[in-house]
Amino acid sequence: MSEEIELAEVAERSRYEIRSGGEVAGFAMYRRAAGRTTFTHTIVKPEFEGKGIGSRLARFALDDTVARGERIVPECPFIRAYLERHPEYADAVDPVEPTA
Repeated sequence: MSEEIELAEVAERSRYEIRSGGEVAGFAMYRRAAGRTTFTHTIVKPEFEGKGIGSRLARFALDDTVARGERIVPECPFIRAYLERHPEYADAVDPVEPTA
């Protein structure tokens, strides 16, 4: 039997979370401004790695961003890699702007 998975945005912490059995299994941090959501960092706890947790979290966060009508900016390497494997998001992605 598999653990119950919950996905939610936790806006006061500027992140999306995935919980397994009530425990935070991972999260994707973001910044929002001017109609863009910049994903900055994604963490999946080691004990949850290899179970598809990160992919479920990425899909949820990206789908929510698109549903809001916002652009996706993938600073986070995990989100960037997910987007490379899922071209269906290509029309909603903006390039990462280089830092000065």
